[in-house]
This record gives sequence, structure tokens and C-alpha cells, in this order.
Amino acid sequence: MTWLAWRQLRFQALAAYVAVVAAAVVLAVTGTRIVALAEPAGAIFDRLTASDRTLFWSGLIVMAVLPALLGAFWGAPLVARELEHGTHRLVWVQSVTRMRWFGVKVGLTVLGAALAVSALTWAVTRWANPLDGATSATHGGFPSRLTPVSFAMRGIVPVSYAVFALALGITLGIVLRRSVPAMALTLLLYVAVQVAVPLWVRPHLAAPVDQSVTISRATLDGISSSGPGGPLTVSAHRADRGDWILSNRTVDASGRVAALPSWLSTCLPGPGAEAPPVSGQTRVPAPVNSLDSCFARLASEGYRQEIVYQPADRFWTLQWRESGLYLGLAAVVGGVGLWWLRERVS
Repeated sequence: MTWLAWRQLRFQALAAYVAVVAAAVVLAVTGTRIVALAEPAGAIFDRLTASDRTLFWSGLIVMAVLPALLGAFWGAPLVARELEHGTHRLVWVQSVTRMRWFGVKVGLTVLGAALAVSALTWAVTRWANPLDGATSATHGGFPSRLTPVSFAMRGIVPVSYAVFALALGITLGIVLRRSVPAMALTLLLYVAVQVAVPLWVRPHLAAPVDQSVTISRATLDGISSSGPGGPLTVSAHRADRGDWILSNRTVDASGRVAALPSWLSTCLPGPGAEAPPVSGQTRVPAPVNSLDSCFARLASEGYRQEIVYQPADRFWTLQWRESGLYLGLAAVVGGVGLWWLRERVS
């Protein structure tokens, strides 16, 4: 039975492992230069080439879609294809029981996929480690590894995603008994779960931290307006820019959520009113209504920014807890598929 399951899986597994090895070679060759760029002090982002940036974003995309593709193209047809063509009956009338048949097919597939994803996520995480959260001295930057943009494509969680996607695809294939509908529904449900977890589950896997910070040049992320003459809103950060900011609200001296005072729009300097200093040059004196004086007035009136966040040092804590969550979901979904196969499939 094991040999039969391997023969059915071998071409898919071979293609996957060849792709993983090729990706690992590319990351190993380019990773040496990335590490060398990170050694000097300064903004590594400004020293990267366009190819380096493309490779960074490509790694995120690959790790985002890989579990979904495994669930749809490996998991969904695994049993559904047998049920469609009736070949499962040929095996079941032999000495192989349906439970052993199911266990060997699923076990070999899950193990093969988990090993491939483990190798790839290790290579991508190691390569991107110097770049996660890197910002430019003048413009742009990469998301930190705790933000939803990167978290799901780093560390160990992609392995649990792959196991869950496979369990989901296999169960849907058993229930629907058709490969193509099971593949489509697997993709749809997997994407829905991947959207729901970062929004409503991950922020609460560990108790968030609530902190108030003074609005200043050092903590400012941006000032925006809903339109001409509209109220201004501020976003700020803590000293560690690797934190995952969950909520960013302005509060007044009494601690209540409040809009910024109307005088701020006239206090802020216009574009180019206060240029940053350039190395080797003398800074042009700032006008009276400088950004710093506006922030000082905000602080004197009691305005500050209340930030709810997950600290950057909780990355591995959240990784392990979310991995456990997805593996638990995979066990439940797989159990439903096993029950359906035993009780509803003849």
C-alpha cells in the first residue's frame, strides 16, 4: 500500500522538491551579499538593488500561495479522484482496509508537503532576516516580520498552514466526491480563514499591550486628512518599529478619544518649510510655526497617542500559538473527513 501511494505521489513530490532546491540555491547565493550589506551601520534598504527588493517580495508571495496550492492540487484530488473513478472499491476488496488505505495516502502526502514547506520557509526566513523591518533614510521600507504582511510567510506557521490546507482539501474531496469543485472550494475557504485569523484571532493569541506616547517628530508615522478643511488624524509608533500596531488613537488630557484641535491645521508648516539637514551643510533656520512647536503645543494641552500593540519580541510566541491553532483545526477537519469516509462512503 505504501508503494502504491508513493507511485501516485512521486511526480508531484519530485516537482515540488526540485523547485524547493532551486529556490534554496538562489537564496543561498544572494543571501551572502545581503548579510554583507547588513554589516555596515546605516539604512540597508538604500543599498539594495531592484533585484534584491523583487526577491524579498517574491519570497512573501511564494510562501503566501504555497499552502493554498498544496491544499487545492495535492489535498483535494487525493481521495476525490479515487471516489470519482471508483478505484477505491478495488483496493477495499483486497486485504487493505479503508482506514489503512486512507492513513497511508494522507500520511505520506502530509509528510511530503510538510518537509518541503519546512525547508522553504527556513530558507526564506533566514534570507529575509536582515531585511525584515528595514527602512530607508529617505523613503520606503519593508514590513517588519510581526506585521500581517510578513508574519504568515515567516517562521514555522507556513508548515501548519500547509497541513491545514491539505486536511481541508482532503475532507472536501471526500464530501463532494469531485476533484474540481473540491479544489475550488478549498481555495475559497482557505483564503477566508487566512483573512479572518489575522483580523480577529491573532491579535488575541497574547494579551495586547496598551501604551500612551507623546506625539513628536520621533514617534510620528504620519498626519492625514479626510479632505480639504477636514479634521486631521495622526498615527504614531513606539521606539521599536517592529511592533505590530493594532490600534492608534488620539486622546485628550482626560484620556478620552478626541479629535485633534482645529488650530493644528494652521500651525503645521507647509511642504518644504523645514527641510531635513544634509551631511556637510548648515541647516536652514526653521520658521516659528515649525513641526516641533506644533507638537510641543499638543503635548502641553494633554494630547497624546494611545497605541495598542503586540511587541516585536512576541514573534515566536505568536508563531507557536498560531501553529497550534492551525494544527488543531487540521485535526478536527481531518477527523470529519475520516468519519465521512467510514460512515458515508461505500
